[in-house]
Amino acid sequence: MSTNLPAGLSASLLRAVFAVALVFLAACSGKDSAANKGKNAKQPPVPVVTAQVTRKTLPDQIHAVGNIEAYATVQVKSRVDGEITRVHFKEGDTVRNGQSLFTIDPRPLRAQVDLASANLARDTAQLDNARAQERRYQNLLDQHFISREMYAQIRTTAESSAAVVQADEAALKSARLQLDYSEIRSPIDGVTGALKVQGGNLVKANDIPLLVVNQVSPIYVTFSVTEQQLPRIRQLLAEGKKLPVEAIPSRRAGVPEAGKLSFVDNTVDTTTGTIKLKGIFANTGRTLWPGQFADVTLTLGELRDALVVPAQAVQTGPDGPFVYVVSKDKTAELRKVKTDRTLAGETVIGSGLQTGETIVVDGQMRLKPGARIVAKPAP
Repeated sequence: MSTNLPAGLSASLLRAVFAVALVFLAACSGKDSAANKGKNAKQPPVPVVTAQVTRKTLPDQIHAVGNIEAYATVQVKSRVDGEITRVHFKEGDTVRNGQSLFTIDPRPLRAQVDLASANLARDTAQLDNARAQERRYQNLLDQHFISREMYAQIRTTAESSAAVVQADEAALKSARLQLDYSEIRSPIDGVTGALKVQGGNLVKANDIPLLVVNQVSPIYVTFSVTEQQLPRIRQLLAEGKKLPVEAIPSRRAGVPEAGKLSFVDNTVDTTTGTIKLKGIFANTGRTLWPGQFADVTLTLGELRDALVVPAQAVQTGPDGPFVYVVSKDKTAELRKVKTDRTLAGETVIGSGLQTGETIVVDGQMRLKPGARIVAKPAP
């Protein structure tokens, strides 16, 4: 059995049912919202450390990791053949320019000097005799007792003797120079490395290095900066400014060594987008040593009236860096910011904050937007 309702009555009934459902849903939603508000109100405030956004003047610096290089490196080799008879230094000694390092057996070379001296003396005597004979034949030629051809032969002999004497003099100089080479001296001020050939060994001229000497005072530190930073550096150098550089061996405390920028490479590395620079340091205390890594700071000038916050206040999220700002009602407000650089533990803010605003420095991990906060002393 079926009951057919009039069309107007059926539509009215549907509208009534729909209205009742909306009222019921609104009531439930109101209850849930009230419950959530009550829940948030019941949550205790999050203790955080806060700080003020300030403006100050900061040094405009570039930080990099560099490599320490000797100012000069020389491989010491023998320039003559012979036996090493003496070693005049200990490994790691500081040596001066011209200081004796090795002695090569000088006896064969001294014998060559004596031989060259004897040859010179013999040929000098023959030259004296040839010149005396030339003078005699000149007188005979003037008196027409001999022909010009005979005189020419005598004169040629005298000139040949003079050439032989010149050759003997050159040979004697060469022999003496070879004898001087038997004493191998340091070509620079520096520090000796490991001895590569012990005394008593035979060495050949211009063969394997006997020793490496590094000049460490002054000394270089090589480091790289990005190509975006290059125009600023070149501009300052073109203005004649001396850019100070500080360096200290990596992971070492203490006062950094002070120097200045001395070299900018002529090509940017296309694979890394960086360019190589060098700083030169007096290094009188030998804080820097060749081969070490160093923390380098290049100072370009000053950032005046920069808006700064403690570096730990800036957090990184999916949408970029942000800071929690303390609202007037003591709740946390998530504020997106644009950062410029971080210098000496402070981050320069490009936009997003105002001077005097209070920000959260520590305790961000427990915060979310709208959370109540309470300031606590810094640890």
